[in-house]
Amino acid sequence: MKPAVILARVSTPEQEAGHSLEAQLANLQDYATRRDLKVVEVFRIIESSTKGYRPEFERMIDFIRKQKQRTALIVDCVDRLQRSFTHTPVLNALMEKNILEIHFVREGNVIDKDANSMQKMMWNMGTVMAQSYTDQLTDNVRRSIKHKLAKGEWIARAPLGYLNVTDPVTGKHTVVLDPQRAVFVQQLFLQYAAGVSSMSELRDKTQEWGLLSRENKPLGLQTVAGILSNPFYSGLMRIKGHLYPHTYPQLVEHSVFRACELRKRNPQQAIKKTRYPFILRGLITCAVSGRKVTCSLQKGKYVYLIARDPADKEKVLWVKEDTVLAQIKDVLKSLSLPQDLLAEVTDYIRRSHEAEKETSHLRVKELQQERSNITIKLNRLTDLLIEGHIEDSIYKAKQKELTFRRTELNCMLSDTDKGDDNFKDALLNTLTVAGNSAETFDSSKTDFKRSLIGFVFSNLKLEGPTLRYNLRKPFDMFVSLSQNPEWRLLRDSNPCYRRERAVS
Repeated sequence: MKPAVILARVSTPEQEAGHSLEAQLANLQDYATRRDLKVVEVFRIIESSTKGYRPEFERMIDFIRKQKQRTALIVDCVDRLQRSFTHTPVLNALMEKNILEIHFVREGNVIDKDANSMQKMMWNMGTVMAQSYTDQLTDNVRRSIKHKLAKGEWIARAPLGYLNVTDPVTGKHTVVLDPQRAVFVQQLFLQYAAGVSSMSELRDKTQEWGLLSRENKPLGLQTVAGILSNPFYSGLMRIKGHLYPHTYPQLVEHSVFRACELRKRNPQQAIKKTRYPFILRGLITCAVSGRKVTCSLQKGKYVYLIARDPADKEKVLWVKEDTVLAQIKDVLKSLSLPQDLLAEVTDYIRRSHEAEKETSHLRVKELQQERSNITIKLNRLTDLLIEGHIEDSIYKAKQKELTFRRTELNCMLSDTDKGDDNFKDALLNTLTVAGNSAETFDSSKTDFKRSLIGFVFSNLKLEGPTLRYNLRKPFDMFVSLSQNPEWRLLRDSNPCYRRERAVS
């Protein structure tokens, strides 16, 4: 009997509590029995597959390396093994040495050193879909946070002079002035704007006033400078270079804040935006200078890309946009997915999507349970304070920690359904690109063209008029696919059986 290793993975301890590991293990044990595989080790891993270093994963890889014969690694589906291509080179190296073969139970795919293009493409596509799904959920959380910012709601710890509080009636989180520190922070702005004190003098005055940080430490020069640079005190929240008006009490007038900015000789600059929606704006880097290629509209209808001449770095080179777009369309035309294989690929994607949906629904239940547990903890915490079992300072610190986590959970749960829809859109985009990419590109609007280019290409560089690029997985395997004879191995009345027989 061939030795086998079972891998059951969840991302968090909450998932383990939900018996996700036990469900995986039962299914994988049954698979090993049916395939006559001898399970020599079981790895129950609780760690995210998206982080760079995975200690439990590395321990499993070391175990497989030490085996004296080829070992089968049995996992439920691709996303239980990986959600990116970070560890693909390690797995490929083991398979090339005939040390490892991977069994993806739910997808019905087995990969080893003799796997054909179809099987490898399925693995790569499963990884792309897993990573895309994670990225979509991350985007949903960012959209939720952006929505809060648009409504003027602060999403983090309030700056010095303010306090994060929770309304005991509505449970809504808000920000109020700190009665102990706000007046001193206000004096920092007034005195600096009037020119009566330097930055170092203000730092000394904070010590005279007894103005301390929340950790009860004296304010340093850098902290004082950070306060005077923070527009929150004048009614604006700065998040990643963008300003949003907030709905909380304003500590200083805009004119006072601007006066402080002028004193520091560091006025804010508006973010530059292009007037026209160029297709290639920000997507291409100049191979000579290493900077982003800029776009320019000439005579109201001709678009040029501005880069540097490879023969003379000091010389500016103007390249017609149509010249670059023609090269992009040539590549898209070469991404061929034969129609007789489209049904099988579609079926594989559907199964991968169903696996992702199950994982997502389980995660939603866990997040909802965690949010309910936080509510119970907050109620219990209030009872302990009323009964005098804990001090007020301990109560406030723990309440702040729990309420902030509850806000995070609300953001993560708010757009889960949209994330699932976006993931399905990503699947449709994959099939569109593979089946009819060039025609789709020509008939699409600018926004979709930009998305399509970003979905297929990576590391776009312009060297003179020539476009250099890499293709993202799995599109690198679609190039001239119809000419690859290995695909034809699967086409008979029972393709699933042929795929299993080819690697057994």
